[in-house]
Amino acid sequence: MAEKKNSYFYALGRRKSATARVRLQSGKGTLVVNDKPASEYFADSKLLLGKLQEPFAALQIENKFDITVRVSGGGHSGQVEAIRLGIAKALTELDENYKSTLKRADLLGRDPREKERKKFGLKGARKQRQFTKR
Repeated sequence: MAEKKNSYFYALGRRKSATARVRLQSGKGTLVVNDKPASEYFADSKLLLGKLQEPFAALQIENKFDITVRVSGGGHSGQVEAIRLGIAKALTELDENYKSTLKRADLLGRDPREKERKKFGLKGARKQRQFTKR
């Protein structure tokens, strides 16, 4: 690892309408999301907190980084996915050798699915009114 003292690695992660700006710094393993601990920010679901550790689990390394995240837009699920992508990208900035492992674990690809807009004359994006023959 080519780590410098007091240096950080930055990456941007996106999912649906959520955007996460992730900063990775060597430290004790704390995760701060919008100036709150992640356990407090995502208090409604322990499953979401587990998803944030996936990049470290895939690399089989211990989380010895202080991660600071600014996230906006979307719901908690989209935000977690955006943060996870940001962490994975920041880890590849840290060490280029991590890239192939993270790519194989499907953590470096952005999920392109977005909400489709409602169309004029329809009830939703695709739902139409029920057809009546008579």
